[in-house]
Amino acid sequence: MLKITDLKKSFALPDRSRLPILDVPELQVGNGEQVVLIGESGGGKTTLLNCISGIMVPDSGQIEIDGISIGKLSEAGRDRVRAAKIGFVFQTFNLLPGFTALENVRLGMTFANGKHDRDRAVDLLSRVGLQERMHHKPAALSVGQQQRVAVARALANRPTLLLADEPTANIDPSNQQKIIDLIRNCCAEENVAILMVTHSMHVAEQFDRVEKLEAINRVVASPSSTA
Repeated sequence: MLKITDLKKSFALPDRSRLPILDVPELQVGNGEQVVLIGESGGGKTTLLNCISGIMVPDSGQIEIDGISIGKLSEAGRDRVRAAKIGFVFQTFNLLPGFTALENVRLGMTFANGKHDRDRAVDLLSRVGLQERMHHKPAALSVGQQQRVAVARALANRPTLLLADEPTANIDPSNQQKIIDLIRNCCAEENVAILMVTHSMHVAEQFDRVEKLEAINRVVASPSSTA
């Protein structure tokens, strides 16, 4: 479902040299598979997710999602694949503050097919335990509830792959387990593959498949590199 081959990414420095961030010979995630990638900050975790989603363009290599080679697409083409195939759960939620929980989920649907499937949005918010909060705006929700909205939004378009970037990083410890269980259970119900990145061993040990960043990324992160 996800296949990465010889992926390389670097960033330009002020002296015009290049700072290598990613050198990933191979990484594959199967249909419905749940994978966690563990590594310290600065190792390229977020950069890897951004390349997979098409937000960033790698220097070289190949990324395939459902047989579609992302690197061969235009920016508009990458946007379409991301909207149709990928759900993204961010550390900082990225909810629109002027919209209710329901409106945030429904708005996410428009990027794929332009259709607002209200029934699915309501169902997803109910499944994440927000049936009584769906008409609340983010400021009226707790941090944990905001992340639940973000999970519902990520699944709105029935993606085949969900990318999760440190989804419990901004959640208080009492709610972290609930968020991990929520993501895993919702994805299992819809056969959505997961690639979650984290630095938490507590999160990682809950997954059957754990990949260590230093094992798949040949770049040794320098203190100045950023994930």
